Amino acid sequence: MNTVEQLEQRLQDIARVLEAHPEGLALLGLGSVGVETQRLDQWSDLDFFAIVQKGAKARWLGDTAWLSQAHPVSYLFQNTADGFKLLFKDGIFAEMAIFEPQELAAIPFSPGRVIWSRAGFDTACLTPVSTAGTLEKPASREYVLGELITCLYVGLCRYRRGETLSAWRFIQGYCLDRVLELAELTLDPAPVPPDAYNRDRRFESRYPSWTPVLDGLLRGYHAIPQSAVFLVEWADETFGINQAMKARILELAGE
Repeated sequence: MNTVEQLEQRLQDIARVLEAHPEGLALLGLGSVGVETQRLDQWSDLDFFAIVQKGAKARWLGDTAWLSQAHPVSYLFQNTADGFKLLFKDGIFAEMAIFEPQELAAIPFSPGRVIWSRAGFDTACLTPVSTAGTLEKPASREYVLGELITCLYVGLCRYRRGETLSAWRFIQGYCLDRVLELAELTLDPAPVPPDAYNRDRRFESRYPSWTPVLDGLLRGYHAIPQSAVFLVEWADETFGINQAMKARILELAGE
C-alpha cells in the first residue's frame, strides 16, 4: 500500500502540473487529504478538485494526459459529468473533479485544504456554499423506531412471498439505516469527525458500543429471519416497542 508521504507528494505533483499550465488556478484537497489529515493513512485515496479558468473545463475533461504528467495512469473512467476515478500506476487511487470558479457555489462539498493556488486567485470560492445532499438530523426517536419496526414487518412479508432480495434490502438495508439514525439520536459519539453525507463512514469509531448490533443484524442473504428476530428483540430491549407489532414480526420470522 501507499504511504502517507506518497499520497501527499502526489498532490504536490498534481499541483505542479496545474501550475505549469496557464489555465490551472488551484488544487483543493478533500476528505482525508483535505482538512481532516489526521485520518490520512495507507488506505486513503486522493479526493480533489482541480480548478481551471472559465471556459477551460471541457478541454481538461476531454484530454486527461495532464493527469499522467503527475504520474502514469493505469486506469481511468469518467464517473460524473465533472470528473473521474483513476488508478495511478503505483497503486494510488483518486477520485477527482474539474470545476471552473463560478461553478463551485452550486456544488456540494465538505471544507477542503488548498494544496496550491495561483498568485492572485481569489480562493474564497473554495469555501463550500451549497448544503445539497448533506444529512438531515432524524426527526425523532419515535419516528425512526416506527420506520424500523414497519420495515421489519414489510420485509418479512416479502420474504414469505419469496422476494428474498427485497426482504434482505428492507431488513438489512433500510433497517440498518434506521439503526444508524438511532445511534445519532441516542448516543454521544466518540471524538471522530462525522461524514456530512454518509452515516456509514467511521460508524464503528464513533459508536463502538453498537458494533455488536451490526454483528447481529448483518447476517446476509440466507439469514433474513434471524436478522429480523435479533433486531426486533434488540429494539424492544433498548427502547421498548409496540408489542402487537413485535408479536407479528416474530410470528412471520418463525413461520
